[in-house]
Amino acid sequence: MKKTILIFGTLILALLLLFQISSYALISNNLKIEIVIAIIAIIFFVVGIYINKKSLHKPVDNTTTIDYKKIEELNISKREYEVLQNISEGLSNKEIAEKLFLSESTIKTHVSNLLVKLDAKRRTQAVTIAKSHQIL
Repeated sequence: MKKTILIFGTLILALLLLFQISSYALISNNLKIEIVIAIIAIIFFVVGIYINKKSLHKPVDNTTTIDYKKIEELNISKREYEVLQNISEGLSNKEIAEKLFLSESTIKTHVSNLLVKLDAKRRTQAVTIAKSHQIL
């Protein structure tokens, strides 16, 4: 994070210097300054591409394995686990009920059982706890 801030701070400083040089070039009608500005612009372009490839496109680690023993340890049933997966996708109780062909009250029961078993107060907290236990 500090490296990124330092790089962008340096680029902003260089950009301010570029503006000062360009204003000088306008006043003095000096063509050599315009060539320097073009070179600086190309350098900015290359540095931008480098930063984009290095920092913004880090590979995502999707190698987390599901801990089935922890699921059994928490006594989470298969249906409750399906509901938990759907909660993690951001679905509402009604959407989960339609997807699993169950009533909405049944889904509410499963959700409340999950909250108790995961010791959570909210659905989002349950998903966070499930991810920390590596069951999602």
